[in-house]
Amino acid sequence: MAMHPIGPDILNTIAAWPPSAQQHLLSARAIAFETAETASTGPLSESLKWGQPAWRPSRPRTGSTLRLNWSPDWPGQLLAYVDCKTDLASQMSTRFPQQFGNDGRRSLAFDLDVPLPQDAIAQLAHLTFTYHRQKLSR
Repeated sequence: MAMHPIGPDILNTIAAWPPSAQQHLLSARAIAFETAETASTGPLSESLKWGQPAWRPSRPRTGSTLRLNWSPDWPGQLLAYVDCKTDLASQMSTRFPQQFGNDGRRSLAFDLDVPLPQDAIAQLAHLTFTYHRQKLSR
């Protein structure tokens, strides 16, 4: 598995987060990079979008963006965001009913006081990073 150094902009952003949110983010980030490698989506582009850590396949027309954020408004959760013009949140709700908060449109909430559901994160990353490729094959 390749190492993916984390940029100073993301490190500075998560420095203000509680340790549990930082750990969940770093675990989810590692899963996202591993998933992108196994899904052959090309390298991930990592950046801040709306001040939130975000990942997107660099290969055009492959997939969509996945963002993660912690907020003092929801201190016990790490929130994952997908493009609201997709059915990704709905797909996750079908695959993982009752496992985590899901508005069915664009956000999924992972509780910080329980282990990160690695399988759910891996599936979310795979579905997101291959969204356009999968949509074409439907």
